[in-house]
Amino acid sequence: MKDKTFVDTNILVYLYSTSESDKREKMLNYIRQNSCVISSQVANEFVNVILNKHKASLLFAQDKIREIESVFTIYSISIKTTKLALDLKEVYNYSYYDSLIISSALENGCTILLTEDMHNGHIINEQLTIVNPFDVN
Repeated sequence: MKDKTFVDTNILVYLYSTSESDKREKMLNYIRQNSCVISSQVANEFVNVILNKHKASLLFAQDKIREIESVFTIYSISIKTTKLALDLKEVYNYSYYDSLIISSALENGCTILLTEDMHNGHIINEQLTIVNPFDVN
């Protein structure tokens, strides 16, 4: 059985990158071969990034969010997720929003968290491994 992978926002953005083609191709191959999920937080952060940082149109954002919905299982965040995130923040000292990502991944049975924003190789609660797919070390 393949590991269930939670995809962070920065990785999701690479799937639509026109300037980072190597990272885009690597991520496309990864999601084709693995069971990947995101949370509603990631979907909303993705929209915010492409609208504000990449200056995409609303039509583009609407199209991409429909595409993401067809490719990924998207889990909602609950108050339980928030409470766990606060506990994780206290233990691991990640930012609140990173802790919320970790919390979502744990709640949904993921064993890998794909991100560039956290400590590569860090294992959370003996269950979830943080993986930077672009770290060559």
